[in-house]
Amino acid sequence: MNLRRLFVGLLVFAGLLVAGWLTYRPDRALRAATTAVAEMICAKTFVSGLEPQAVFAETMERPGLRRLRAVMRYRVETDTRMVEASLLGLHATRATFHDGLGCVALQGQKPPYVPHSDIAALRAVGPAPALPDFPDGAPVEPGDATLRAALDHAFEEPAAPPFRRTKAVVIVKDGRLIAERYAPNIGVDTPLIGFSMTKSVTNALLGILTRQGRISPSNPAPVAEWREAGDPRHDITIEQLMRMTSGLALDETNSGFDASSQMDIHRDMAAFAVHAPLLAPPGQRWAYSSATTQILARIIRDAAGGSEQAIELAWRELFNPLGMRSATLQYDGTGTMQGHANMLASARDWAKFGLLYLGDGVVGGTRILPEGWVAMSATATLDTDYGAGLWTNRSQHVHALGRARAGIPADAFFAFGLLGQRLVIMPSQRMVVVRLGDSVDPDGDIKGVARLVREVIAATGSPATAAK
Repeated sequence: MNLRRLFVGLLVFAGLLVAGWLTYRPDRALRAATTAVAEMICAKTFVSGLEPQAVFAETMERPGLRRLRAVMRYRVETDTRMVEASLLGLHATRATFHDGLGCVALQGQKPPYVPHSDIAALRAVGPAPALPDFPDGAPVEPGDATLRAALDHAFEEPAAPPFRRTKAVVIVKDGRLIAERYAPNIGVDTPLIGFSMTKSVTNALLGILTRQGRISPSNPAPVAEWREAGDPRHDITIEQLMRMTSGLALDETNSGFDASSQMDIHRDMAAFAVHAPLLAPPGQRWAYSSATTQILARIIRDAAGGSEQAIELAWRELFNPLGMRSATLQYDGTGTMQGHANMLASARDWAKFGLLYLGDGVVGGTRILPEGWVAMSATATLDTDYGAGLWTNRSQHVHALGRARAGIPADAFFAFGLLGQRLVIMPSQRMVVVRLGDSVDPDGDIKGVARLVREVIAATGSPATAAK
């Protein structure tokens, strides 16, 4: 009898182990970790021109990755421009660099589709930028002592971890670059990864397609997998995807076990995301989700007519008019842009992107985004401080009110990214502030950014509207 109970107990225990494995799939979480490391080293080495060893060290300090540091391995093949990351040889992921298109991870047996786009040619054939260009050469060092002090403070480091690791700061006031500073080995032309600031670029491309009449945010999202009228996802609109109120089971936790993290290990990211079931009726529940934004990236691709056409759209209608020559979108294995994250651009070019929104979608007299698009995108969703591809202070959410009390104007809105990537757009100040870095503190150095904004407003004599 005791042996039988022991046998039954072992069977139950084994069953629970199998059920837990199938539910949480730790192998997928580990593969997501090696994918993140391979892609990051590849992009920062071959696009940004940084040292792989330094990139690896900083990458492994990220939450969720630091526990794997002792067993994470990587190698860089400079001749083939390939990076491989593994956990002591297991769960290996490779990422390869392609000129102008960044790095793509090799997922599965089928080779990735790399768009046949000549980015250098697209840059060359574009119209003259509608924005006035910034000065060539060395960074603009402000003559004003208070502005210099603000930059000093932005690059200060605490005595002990977590470190802020500010890489670049750019300040534009009334369309003029008035101050900037960079960390060692970073320059005015160095493309830096924006992480989820890319979601705001996706917002801009959706706006352009809306202006052209190719999509309408209020219409049901054109997703083939939801086509049937009886599918409960059939009525999800493009705007609900933009506002992250689709109701889909795609909540993001950055744990490695969530859908948004595991999306990255799939060759076709959007195909993985669109198969998620509903957790709530569309429009009633907000949850932050990179996977939701990746569905929008596929909608952009399809509306433009294909991968190459989507790339042409981005350069013809967005990057070239803004003079964003360093912009580098990255792609999944099907040639769909990673609309949820990982675009690279110089800090100056991120500032130029912010000027598009500061100008209500108009640059140099040319309307790029539809009238009312910026206001819609910066309007808070439900009871959050998130708009539609942008974060916003135009909200009564505790985070919005806290940022306003800290000195960031109440009318400000933002492109935010992991590790403290911040693009702050302040219409009342006629100002854009960019801060890029590798901060691993939980708030992404938002306190440091608020201090920077507060001190820049004081230094430039702008109205003290921050705490209203």
